[in-house]
Amino acid sequence: MTERNLSRRALLAGPAFLALAPAGGLSASEEAQALLREVDRNLEPASYEMYRKIINIEPSGARKEFVLYSAKKGRDRVVAVFLSPASEKGRSTLRVGENMWLYIPEVGRPVRITSLQSVIGGVFNNSDILRVDYDEEYRAERMERDGAEILLHLKAKTDQVAYDRLKMWVDPARKLPTRIDCHAADGLLVKTLKFSQVKSFGGGITRPAQIDTESPLFRGHRSVMLFDGIRARDLPDEAFTLAFLPRVESLRGGA
Repeated sequence: MTERNLSRRALLAGPAFLALAPAGGLSASEEAQALLREVDRNLEPASYEMYRKIINIEPSGARKEFVLYSAKKGRDRVVAVFLSPASEKGRSTLRVGENMWLYIPEVGRPVRITSLQSVIGGVFNNSDILRVDYDEEYRAERMERDGAEILLHLKAKTDQVAYDRLKMWVDPARKLPTRIDCHAADGLLVKTLKFSQVKSFGGGITRPAQIDTESPLFRGHRSVMLFDGIRARDLPDEAFTLAFLPRVESLRGGA
């Protein structure tokens, strides 16, 4: 039996369990998928609100910063509104499954956007900014030890997903990602996401407060995402509709 076929229990527990077969009647891929679901819930509650600052850094050192309020409900519904800079304030975005829209107040109606586009420029695309559960989009094919971490090999469930394959390195103690390599269907490395600054946000949420990303397709460019104010919150279904896009900011400060 190779290490990649071992159960999650064996991988998490260490060498003493290397001879164990998958536990509880689960296959190795099912245990890998279960770990992926744990990663999702450790990153954020099933339904929540949060604030983010995204910083785009150009090769010259020039920076542009964006502040967003975001909310998510369930596995695949996400909405966000720009709070700054002034040129972007009031713009809002909605994702339901793989469908995405951008609302611009001056236009007065939502327009379709795609996962590989970016409403802010830089290295983060719309799929990164409006991220749904990894378990919703990806099937875990296998997992293996890579030094002190667990490496999950993930394959997109459909061809509508931004990245065809992910390699996700997971801290086995915290069940949190430390790095994700995002690949296209032809194997090309599209970008790398690095997770850092693990901290407590209260309410039992302890997760990375920073994600840095670089891409061989954007030489010299870098983008950083900083997280704050993450908290579980029950949100109305209405908030995740096209009709609500002009009013997303009204969710802030709600109970």
